Amino acid sequence: MSDVKRRVNCVLIAGGKYHDIDFARLEILKLLAEDDRVRVRVFEDYSNLEAIEAADFLVSYTCDVTPSLVQQEALRAWLERGGRWYALHGTNSILRFLSNGLVDSPRWAPHFMQTLGSMFVAHPPIAPYRVTVADPGHPLVEGVEPFDATDELYLSEYYGALHVLLETEFEGEAAGFVESRWEKARHPVFYIHTVGAGAVLYLTLGHCRGHYDMQPLIDFYPEPEKGSWALPVFYDLLRRGLGWVKAPALAEGAAG
Repeated sequence: MSDVKRRVNCVLIAGGKYHDIDFARLEILKLLAEDDRVRVRVFEDYSNLEAIEAADFLVSYTCDVTPSLVQQEALRAWLERGGRWYALHGTNSILRFLSNGLVDSPRWAPHFMQTLGSMFVAHPPIAPYRVTVADPGHPLVEGVEPFDATDELYLSEYYGALHVLLETEFEGEAAGFVESRWEKARHPVFYIHTVGAGAVLYLTLGHCRGHYDMQPLIDFYPEPEKGSWALPVFYDLLRRGLGWVKAPALAEGAAG
């Protein structure tokens, strides 16, 4: 048996609006580089379907980046064949700023959102909120204690069966959004959504914003925001998630 380690191919989609994509992209790449088997191709959107088809796993950190219908169907088919996708923060967002100053989340890509298992609708003003463990026996969160995150608390619509790993509770107003009033409910923060032989692992945490990331709406954003990137537990969740999405490729390499 050869002792040469199998190369593992990753595609990272990092792009979009209103977030410090440069910071998030670099941090994710540094985590991926901790395993020298992983080779990464980086894109701003989902248009390079050839690269995605060749990938062992996919990672995304985006905001308001919606694949075309052809790309949505290709992503679904790739997952159904056994692909794994670690989707972070705003991957499930579509945002439109209206003339009345409110933010709308139009249902323009149902196929995409059903593949992800959720669609972002709104969030309350950024403030600390409690994240609790929904399935303490699962390896992705085993040993993780409840923690407070100063981040965007995602209020979403959910599709299909979700295996919820972390969650939070919210009741109140999501000021500034069209759909602003929310009744008391639990909201997934970290979940697995199975799609055929593959799966999406979704983590809603990870907001970050620099001085220039609200252009053209705001020329200079006065106070940079790092959200959960300031928390060691967030990096732990990122590492665990990356290990989970690449595990099938590593197992295949070991079997070979």
